[in-house]
Amino acid sequence: MNNPTCPSYDGRDSLGALIGMVRGEIVRAIESDLAALGVDLKFTQFHVLKRLATHGAMTATELARAVDLDGGAMTRQLDQLEAKGYLRRKQHEQDRRALRIELTEAGEALWKHLHESNIATLERAQKGLTGTERDQLHDYLERVLNALRDKD
Repeated sequence: MNNPTCPSYDGRDSLGALIGMVRGEIVRAIESDLAALGVDLKFTQFHVLKRLATHGAMTATELARAVDLDGGAMTRQLDQLEAKGYLRRKQHEQDRRALRIELTEAGEALWKHLHESNIATLERAQKGLTGTERDQLHDYLERVLNALRDKD
């Protein structure tokens, strides 16, 4: 007998489970595309490169927060990406104790190579949606995110 202890009331997966499954499929699609392009990166490393490419240099703490990693995991990702020549740690201009993480020329070139593939993957994820539905989906997800971040 398969009797779930917390069934959903309408028979559908919960919002959290559904968002988790969508994220998992996007991660798999991006990693598959990276492999097809011959790029030796996992999704987390791709995400770090994308964040730096789209938002510019930042501290390791800012970057870890932006890609949702703890300090130890961020350090490992930075070490691996630095060893591959895609980023560098540079002395912060205003704070001698802090480092800024920035893309190298190789990292920027790699991002330019990966950018179109990333757009195509996200387009595939939304291929069954009209332009209006895409806008609505983004609006709904931003509102959910803002509600979760709102502490009041």
